[in-house]
Amino acid sequence: MGQDNPLVLLVMLAGAGYLGKLWRDDLRAAGAGRPNPRAFPGAEPAGRPVMILAVVGTLLLLGLETGGELALGLTGQQSQMTVLFGLYTLAAAFLEEIIFRGYLVVMDRGRAYLLAGIGLASILFALLHPFLWAWRDGALHFDFTAKAWFSTGAIFVGSLWFYALRFLPLNPRASLAPCIAAHVTKNLGVFAIKYAQGFVSGWW
Repeated sequence: MGQDNPLVLLVMLAGAGYLGKLWRDDLRAAGAGRPNPRAFPGAEPAGRPVMILAVVGTLLLLGLETGGELALGLTGQQSQMTVLFGLYTLAAAFLEEIIFRGYLVVMDRGRAYLLAGIGLASILFALLHPFLWAWRDGALHFDFTAKAWFSTGAIFVGSLWFYALRFLPLNPRASLAPCIAAHVTKNLGVFAIKYAQGFVSGWW
C-alpha cells in the first residue's frame, strides 16, 4: 500500500480525513433527527454499551493474537512499520469499515444471505491483507509460512467480530460506529505492540 512512500500515505490520510468528515456529518444529522437520504452506510448513532463492548472485545482478541504469536514463536517475524504508516492504518480502518462492514453487506434478503455475505466478505478481507502474498520487484510472491497463515486467520476472525458488532441486538440501528471504534482500537493496539517489540523503524 505504498508503505515506503510518505507522499502516498499523506494523500491517503487526507482523503480518509475528508471522507471521515462527511460520514461524521451524516452521523450528526441522523442523531439530530434529520437523516441525509444519501448518507454513508451505518452513519447512525450507537449506544455507549456497544461502544464499550467494541473496544474491550477487540483488546481481548488482540491479546489472544499476541499470546498466540508468542506461544508459536512467531513474534520475531513481525514486519517493520513507520510512525506515518501507523497513522495511515488508523485512517485505513475507517475506510475498510465503510467498504466491508458498510457497502459489502447483503441486507434485506434474509439471515442466510447476510451470514453467507459476511463469511465471503471476511475471507476476501483477510486475503487482501498482504500476508500470504506480496508484490515485490514487479512480481507477485507468495508466502505460506506459519506466520502468514496465522496473521491471515487473525484478520479473518477480526472481520467476523467487526460484522458482529454491527448486527448485535445492542446496536439496533446497525451503526458502523462500533465497528470503526473496534478497528481503530485493533490497529492502534498493533502499532503499540510493534513499538514495544522494536518493530517501529522511524517516523516515515
